[in-house]
Amino acid sequence: MHEMGIILNLAKTLDKTAEEHHIARIGSVTLQIGEVSGIVTDYFVDCWDYFKVRHPVLKESQLLLETIPAKTWCNSCRSVYETVKYGRECPYCHSSETWLLQGNECVIKQIEAED
Repeated sequence: MHEMGIILNLAKTLDKTAEEHHIARIGSVTLQIGEVSGIVTDYFVDCWDYFKVRHPVLKESQLLLETIPAKTWCNSCRSVYETVKYGRECPYCHSSETWLLQGNECVIKQIEAED
């Protein structure tokens, strides 16, 4: 249930950004969410819809989500592979000496302001 906490922080960040840049309304917010971030996107959108009405600058805004594919690096054979498909074990050399490169993020990509 960390989606609610993320939305609260996101709303605060957007309020602050709007104030700093003299933005009256935000039309849309595009977030990039990692494939293995653990964020349940349906619940995330529900939390957004609930909280945005409490922030005048966000009241009419739309939340757009993009997925960042999870990629893992194998330290043994120096390969990159799809994390979700193969997990922690490298499909090429079967090493478990692997590291997540991307796919755990939650990043504000774009904020569209309205006049």
